[in-house]
Parts: sequence; C-alpha cells; structure tokens
Amino acid sequence: MHRFNFRQASSIAEAHSTHAASDDAVYIAGGMTLIPSLKLRLASPNDVVDLSRIDGLSTISSAGGVLSVGATARHCDVAQTTDIPALASLASRIGDAQVRNCGTIGGSLANNDPAADYPAAVVGLGATVHTNSRAIAGDEFFVDLFETALEDGEIITRVDFSIPSRAAYAKFANPASRFAIVGVMVAETSSGVRVGVTGAGACAFRMSSFEAALSSNMSASALDGIAVDSSEFNDDLHASAQYRANLVTVMAKRAVAQLTA
Repeated sequence: MHRFNFRQASSIAEAHSTHAASDDAVYIAGGMTLIPSLKLRLASPNDVVDLSRIDGLSTISSAGGVLSVGATARHCDVAQTTDIPALASLASRIGDAQVRNCGTIGGSLANNDPAADYPAAVVGLGATVHTNSRAIAGDEFFVDLFETALEDGEIITRVDFSIPSRAAYAKFANPASRFAIVGVMVAETSSGVRVGVTGAGACAFRMSSFEAALSSNMSASALDGIAVDSSEFNDDLHASAQYRANLVTVMAKRAVAQLTA
C-alpha cells in the first residue's frame, strides 16, 4: 500500500475543499472497493478524504411518497427500510454481512461496478441522485464501465426513490462474491412500468421492449419471444454474453412473478 494522507471531513463543504486542494484525492465512505484497491496498489492517491462522519449524510427518511437514502447509509440500514420492500430485499443480498455492515449506497453508485445491485434499482425505480451541486436523473447517471455522470470532486449526498405501487428484484448471483451476474428490477411507477438491468452490460440500463410488453400485460408470459441483444454484453469467465442475455429474460420473469404473487 502506498503512503497517503488521511483527511477526516466534518462537512460536505470541508470534504469538497480538501479534495479540490489536493493534486490527487479520493473519497472514502465504507471502503469496500477503495481499501482492496489500495492494498493491491491499483490506486495510489495522495489524499483520502473520509465522508463517514459527516452529520446527516447517512439519514434515511420518507415523506411525500419519496424514500430518501443518505449517501453513507449502509446496505444493512437500507435492508431494514419498509417503504420499498424490493429495495430492502436488494440491499439484504449484497455481498456478505461484513460488506453490508460497512458498504454504503453512495460509494456503490459512485464506483459503478457493472455487477453492483443498486444501479438496477436506481434505473428501475427512476431514482434521482443528489450531489453537493445538482440533481442527476437515474437514467442519466450511469455512463459506462466504472464511469458515471459525476464530475471530479462531486459528492453524492442522497438518493431519492419515488415509492412505486409495486416492485420486485431478482438476481442470479455469483456464488462467491454475491455480485450480480445479472440482476433485474421491475417496477410499476407513477410514470409507468420500468425495468432496470445490472450485470449484463458495462453499466445498468433499461429494457424498453420489456417495459412495453409489461405495460399491457403484467405477467411473465408477456416476455416470451422478446429478443435480447447480447452484442454489447459482458463476456467473461463468469458467463458468456449469450448466457447473460438468457438470464435477463429469466430474471425479469422471476421479478414479475414476485411482483404479481
């Protein structure tokens, strides 16, 4: 591990100014990705700015049909919420107990691992990601592999989820890491049916063909015969692109079955 300066921030403003003053700084909350990267020397920042002790950044609240989850809320905390059972279920199946007790929703979204679970919820539930300077629609947040719409130094402060009438999440998990080889969130929202997919491609995306079919017939059979293009899907030692394409349909059907049970 390389030497670095550890900076404990007491406010968003302090964290942002500390980051801006450094030649090479990174933020840390739960550290579930950064710490292993530091140990393996895949990352070598000059300064590590800790967000974990900023007051109010881990708050989870619900009002006016919106569930607001603070950026440093841990997975185990999200798993205890009752406003969106599908989101709580998703959080309860992330990694293992240690990961759930340390990892944060903001850290997961900022990292944008292609196999992370939360991106499917952000896209599938039509969430809004709030930062220290703006609000970013969930559909616009994930850009590419480990790339988001966040600008350098920008800090996620909370994620707002409009509470759907009903939703469900199904995933085919890697048996070792519990990352999603493919995960699918299906939701009936005020703006219509949304289907968010993670694990299959470079980042989370919506399945518009599934949304159209389910809008007129909310049943697993409505997805029969709909082709899933795997030309840009991940193809690795965990699963081929074609296998992931099949899983997108299978997981979507399982989510619909849960939702309509």
